[in-house]
Amino acid sequence: MTAKDTAQLENELTATDDVKKFLGDNTENFRKFTLAEYLKHLLAEKHLTRAQVIRDSQLDEGYAHHIFSGRKNPSREKILSLALAMKLSPKETDYLLYYSGNKKLYARDERDAIIWFALENHKSVLQTNELLADVGLSPLIDD
Repeated sequence: MTAKDTAQLENELTATDDVKKFLGDNTENFRKFTLAEYLKHLLAEKHLTRAQVIRDSQLDEGYAHHIFSGRKNPSREKILSLALAMKLSPKETDYLLYYSGNKKLYARDERDAIIWFALENHKSVLQTNELLADVGLSPLIDD
């Protein structure tokens, strides 16, 4: 059986009259990562090192190691900094935000729109902070 995309799952869920059957039929389609597991998956998939991502994220090194080990539940800004450092797409970033318990990017939000643009254009955390500052918005990471 092939994996279903989100739209397929949404259509089936909308059409079902038996949620337990839906859950049973789609067990393999649910993502059950912890934040630390998803970060590890992304590092391997993108051929990145933890040290490189931490450096590029501008996060405190000790705190960032706690995020990667699952000992810290980071703020949305810290997750976005990691996403920028990993050069994730907006969709990958939304998954990372989901696994961290934070809300996904919202294109109608001015700040999120700038971050989305930065992700699409592979901007660094510092470049993203400059874009945010140019329109009077707070940075992801304060120095």
